[in-house]
Amino acid sequence: MNEQEDIKEIIAENLLRFRTQANLTQAQLAEMLNYSDKAVSKWERGESIPDIRVLIQIAGIYNIKLDDLVSRPAEKAVKPVLHKRKKRTLITLLSFALVWFIATGLFVILSYIPDVQYEYLSFVCAAFASSVVLTVFSAIWGTRVTNAITCSMILWTLATMLFEFMHLFTSIPGLWLLFVAGSPFQVLIILWFVFRKVK
Repeated sequence: MNEQEDIKEIIAENLLRFRTQANLTQAQLAEMLNYSDKAVSKWERGESIPDIRVLIQIAGIYNIKLDDLVSRPAEKAVKPVLHKRKKRTLITLLSFALVWFIATGLFVILSYIPDVQYEYLSFVCAAFASSVVLTVFSAIWGTRVTNAITCSMILWTLATMLFEFMHLFTSIPGLWLLFVAGSPFQVLIILWFVFRKVK
């Protein structure tokens, strides 16, 4: 076995070992890297080697050194993504809950003001605001799928908010067309995230 084949085998074994220890499937790792699961499968079978940029990204996911991926294993335990993932999920959920906590407080306050009739709009606005919060966190920590979902949420909660406000405070007919107008944007969102960074 020549040196190149040897390094391929070492990297393949390490990639498989660390992914298994991290309790990730090939599809989950592929999604994090914006690659296909077929590419990950080829790396783990030693049919190809990911480039250095991808190896650095993988090392970051597993919270290990690059050297751990390209040298013979020293049976280093991996406790990576799971701790990070739990922490990130908690931060995201707390931020999401904070938006609805504020909206509920605003709803209660507005309910005690005699001339206010549309206090429920605080929840309509909260739906849009929470979509923005989720999109921000998804852009930082999420995957293409979560990015597509949260961007879609922004689109439709914005359409709903505009519909409600225009319905209550204007006399413009055919406001339901707002939702029809949103449909092409939804298609664009799907196409953008499907074809972005196709490997």
